[in-house]
Amino acid sequence: MARPQYLEDTCKTALNRVPAESRVPFRWTINPYRGCTHSCHYCFARAFHTYLDLGIGEDFSSKIVVKTNVVEVLRRELASPRWDGEAIAMGTATDPYQHCEGRYRLTRGVLETLTRFANPLSMLTKSTMIVRDLDVYRQLNDVAPVSVAMSVGTLDEDVRRVVEPGTPPGAKRLEILGRFSEAGIRTGVLVAPILPGLTDTEEHLDTVLAACAEAGVDYAVPIVLHVRASIREHFMPWVKRTYPWLYPRYAELYGSRAYAPKAYQQEVSERFARLRLRHGIGGGGETSRRPVRERQEQLALAV
Repeated sequence: MARPQYLEDTCKTALNRVPAESRVPFRWTINPYRGCTHSCHYCFARAFHTYLDLGIGEDFSSKIVVKTNVVEVLRRELASPRWDGEAIAMGTATDPYQHCEGRYRLTRGVLETLTRFANPLSMLTKSTMIVRDLDVYRQLNDVAPVSVAMSVGTLDEDVRRVVEPGTPPGAKRLEILGRFSEAGIRTGVLVAPILPGLTDTEEHLDTVLAACAEAGVDYAVPIVLHVRASIREHFMPWVKRTYPWLYPRYAELYGSRAYAPKAYQQEVSERFARLRLRHGIGGGGETSRRPVRERQEQLALAV
């Protein structure tokens, strides 16, 4: 992995509206950074680097854009009478707790601002650095709905080191998630991506879900790998080089499509549901999108 460069920039808006056609259970996101040193080879967000005239390969994991003014901009946006206090999602396109967060502390600033305005949040990360901010999550949880989720697709270190080389081990992620559960914060795991031929077997999924249950998570959700056209030129050659014996299977499943055939997805979904039931883990768990304008105004007057 190349040594990262941090490209400081400013943003005009902190809140990003999600297009309706995205079919996701949230309408607003915040991304303090663009690019990600976690370097997950399957990441769909690689494509966003092309908007900056940067590459989707090494550039994505080594040239990180830092929105230095994101906290100040967010503060103005949440104070606007037009903002209705809907839930905000973080970690949807780039990890808010990648390595440079230790230096810039933008995600912590965002959390403190959301707490001030009692704004609901759902956080998704692969980083154990999130535990640094457990105190702020406790404060936010006292005034607004909040959920914290980890993406843990595998506990197999041989797979993790190859597929997502900049991330901490899955077991470490679950250990940290357990501390959030103990603090009374709603927690979940996205078992994602489920990789055909690598992490989709019953034994593999059972190991992950057993560890989720031990960590005390509230829910677990499976997401089968998808290969969008925008990252195909990076991902498929990478599979061919790294797992040549699996390449024919990936070419068969994905061909020119982004999603695996419905029959395969259904097979994995049924296997996952059976194992989740065995371990007593719920499914689904998005933070409420209810408006909280009245509560925001009360808190704004108090600070």
